[in-house]
Amino acid sequence: MIANTPSPYYYAVIFTSLRTDGDLGYAEAAGRMVELAREQPGFLGVESARGEDGLGITVSYWVSEAAILAWKQHQEHSAIRERGRATWYAQCHTRVCRVERAYEFKL
Repeated sequence: MIANTPSPYYYAVIFTSLRTDGDLGYAEAAGRMVELAREQPGFLGVESARGEDGLGITVSYWVSEAAILAWKQHQEHSAIRERGRATWYAQCHTRVCRVERAYEFKL
C-alpha cells in the first residue's frame, strides 16, 4: 500500500537490506516494528517491498528529524535493529532524506 503523506516538507527514512537465508523470526519482528512505528509521534506512514533475491526496501515517513531520532532511540526498536544486524541481514543501509517535492497519479 502506498503511504498517504502530507504536502512537503517531511522526512523519509530509506532502509535497504539484503536478507540472509531463513526466516528465523524475521516476519514476526518486522510486523511488530511496523505496529510499533505507527504508535510513534510524528510517524506518517510506511511502504515496503522485498524481492525473491532477498533485497528489500522499506521507506518510512516522518514529520521531523526529531521524530526519526526518537524512533531510532526507542528501546524495542534498538533491540530489534541489533538482532537484525546479527541474524537477518547480510548487508543494510539507512538513508534519511527531506522530501522537498512529491507528485502523485491516481486512476
